[in-house]
Amino acid sequence: MVSTRPAYRPPAPPRSHRLPKHVYWRRRAITLLSIVTLVVFSYLGVTLVMALNNPSFGVSSMARIAEWGRQHGIGGFVTWAETEYYKLHPPKKGGAPPLSAFGSGATSVHIPKGNHLAPPSTIPSPAGTALPGEGVWHVAGRTTANGTPTVYEAFVRPNAVNTSYVVGVAWMDPTLLKAQLYSGSQIPGGGPFKYTAPITPAASTTLVAAFNAGFRMQDAHGGYYTQGKMLLPLRQGAASVVIFKDGTMTVGAWGEGGLTMGNQIEAVRQNLDLIVQNGQPVAGLDAAHSLKWGATLGGTFNVWRSGLGVTKDGALIYVGGPSLSISDLANVLVRAGAVRAMELDINTDWVQYTTYQGPLGSAVNGANGTDLLSSMNGNPGRFFANWWVRDFFTMSLRPNELSSATASKSNATSSVTPAG
Repeated sequence: MVSTRPAYRPPAPPRSHRLPKHVYWRRRAITLLSIVTLVVFSYLGVTLVMALNNPSFGVSSMARIAEWGRQHGIGGFVTWAETEYYKLHPPKKGGAPPLSAFGSGATSVHIPKGNHLAPPSTIPSPAGTALPGEGVWHVAGRTTANGTPTVYEAFVRPNAVNTSYVVGVAWMDPTLLKAQLYSGSQIPGGGPFKYTAPITPAASTTLVAAFNAGFRMQDAHGGYYTQGKMLLPLRQGAASVVIFKDGTMTVGAWGEGGLTMGNQIEAVRQNLDLIVQNGQPVAGLDAAHSLKWGATLGGTFNVWRSGLGVTKDGALIYVGGPSLSISDLANVLVRAGAVRAMELDINTDWVQYTTYQGPLGSAVNGANGTDLLSSMNGNPGRFFANWWVRDFFTMSLRPNELSSATASKSNATSSVTPAG
């Protein structure tokens, strides 16, 4: 009998459910990339929130986001965004400011004779025919013990187009004032420093003025030297604020006019190239996209800018305000008497000049300060805050100006109107 049973067949091996190896490697790569992306964006999100709550990153949210971006490798995008913003929001043309914008306070004062500079002359308006009070100097800040003014302030329109804006000008007498560079933890980095924010109560007893320094060092195209430390190499020919050990401050091109390293140099802060030389704006200020005038925005945009210059007799001139191109800034500095000048920092959150009042020998703070322009975003107290991380300059009374004994040099006084 023939069997109908099927021939024996061994059982089939169990079917494998494993996928090809490349599928697993791809899944692992996607998982790893997702984790890295989550970590990176979490970190960026946390640091952005911290930046938005950090007053050292500026006053406005825009400034804080910009500072955060430059610290996290997207400085190019930040500069592009700022450029596009200023293209879409150009300053207003025409119009006139209120006459109160040209300052208040004494313009005719009794000045004791002595070893100090003559008061400055009225600034010719860059806008053409001056409005009442435009370019006239007013006494500001602490005077010496015998009443000699140390700082004068004046206000002018920046050009003949944007005539509703006003910029501030401060004139400082270096024979009565001594300068100091205060370094910040972020600018230039590399501390700790003897002189850094906050200004101490002891130092504030002679404080007359404080004002911003220059760009972040990666944008300054220059070096930084202070307190015997070369934080960043000094560039030959760079525009330089130079402070000597006797407290005298000047402005010039490094390596020219005797500005070289020596044992009498206390500090050198460089920022871009000179914008005024030999009493004239330098050539090429109107060139678009010139790195000489800064990789951030260049020199052709009319934005908040600041600058520092020196006159023929050694007086220091600070200019700061809105709607300034680099050529406008140079023009105002020249009209105020500068023979050499440089740009300092730009944008609303970083342009600040403040004078301080109070009895000599008594400590002062931000409550005693007045900004050069009421529209300046910086609070007068930022230089007294330990969170302030940017470098800045101070001007304080020289020791021999703290006693009225200096008045005995001459009993005569003169009535001076710092105009004409």
